[in-house]
Amino acid sequence: MSQSIYRDQFEDKLNFRPFISTLNVQVEDNDVEKVKKLLKSDMQEIKGEKTFGDVKFKKATLNDEVEGAVVFPGKTRHSIDVVEFIAPINLKETYHINDGDSVTITVPD
Repeated sequence: MSQSIYRDQFEDKLNFRPFISTLNVQVEDNDVEKVKKLLKSDMQEIKGEKTFGDVKFKKATLNDEVEGAVVFPGKTRHSIDVVEFIAPINLKETYHINDGDSVTITVPD
């Protein structure tokens, strides 16, 4: 999310400027179906240009505390069991989140 084309549109649509990197969250096996259902739902979209693809997103909360969004880039290297979360702050630094730590992402219906 370091490209201004994305950050500017997210700021307009989410009312915050996302930190330049996403928090990549490994989804537990029993929650993969929820991700698939979310991908089929009506989501907002950020338009990319040239080599940058579009990004679908939905507002979400991390650990019942941090307002942000789950993002699904059209051009991603992640499989269905990895969800990217954006927020206006460096989540790893602010909340001392390390690779492999357990977090909860809540997406409203």
